[in-house]
Amino acid sequence: MDLSYCVVNTNGRAHLERCLAAIARTDPPELESELLVLDNASDDGSADYVREHHPGARLFALETRTGKGENDSTLLREARGRYALLLNEDAELQDGAPRKLVEALERDPKAAIAAAQLLDPSGIPQPTAWRLPGVATALAQAAFVHKRFVTQTRAGVVGWAQSSAMLVLRDAAAEVGYLDPRFFVYSDETDFQKRLNDAGWHTLLVSEARAIHHEQLSSDAAAASRRIVEFHRNRDVYMRKHHGRAAAVIVRVLTAWSYGIRALVALLIPGHDPARYRLHAVQALLPRRGEGIREAAVEYNRRLDARRAD
Repeated sequence: MDLSYCVVNTNGRAHLERCLAAIARTDPPELESELLVLDNASDDGSADYVREHHPGARLFALETRTGKGENDSTLLREARGRYALLLNEDAELQDGAPRKLVEALERDPKAAIAAAQLLDPSGIPQPTAWRLPGVATALAQAAFVHKRFVTQTRAGVVGWAQSSAMLVLRDAAAEVGYLDPRFFVYSDETDFQKRLNDAGWHTLLVSEARAIHHEQLSSDAAAASRRIVEFHRNRDVYMRKHHGRAAAVIVRVLTAWSYGIRALVALLIPGHDPARYRLHAVQALLPRRGEGIREAAVEYNRRLDARRAD
């Protein structure tokens, strides 16, 4: 088996339909491939859709909601291909993308990951890759020069890339123990690529391989707050894991400073939400406070168990 398409879906049936259609449209005929879909305890009929319209897919229909790191690891372990293309349900591969990602890894024997350039729904390239986080990147953010010194836009070796459409060499993933389930969502792929980097592998940004990232995020204020909590919580876990407690504290302060300045500036600029920046600042400084996406999943699973008991 050459290529395993590994899709994680959480209540995103409309996006999932588009994602699977794009896989069928772009799958290189010269490669032997398979399709794996992990449905993360959705309640929108996503699993039934896969059973009906993609009977050849290997479906993993979870009964309780789990985190992104754990779900991607499940698919990487279950995949049979030499390469596994990790996809969020809201990623839509563009023509030629799978072939170009495979070719990129085949040309570079030390590359374990090839990431597609992400586009917004209008086709505009979006930030996809960055230098690995540390005190230096936090300093760049605090000085508001992160777009120049942290964000990486050129094709080639990068620190880490988003996992929305990311091809993984499965042997390398197994070598480092897959993704760390402690990262429920956010920083899971950063930690994974950091560990690959430490093991002598690297990540490629493949600009000619493209995928639209529809990125449907809830407009609900509580859901947005949970994402902010989860983002800063897991960035702090990453820093403490790879750089130690002292560096983590420094990064907290620098990050809180940068968001605090943004909150002040947002007071003067129409259309910007100072409250959102203030929440980022508080969570960056105190990452263990508040309820994140993990707690929302726990509550969701509790409701599922209650309905089953009835």
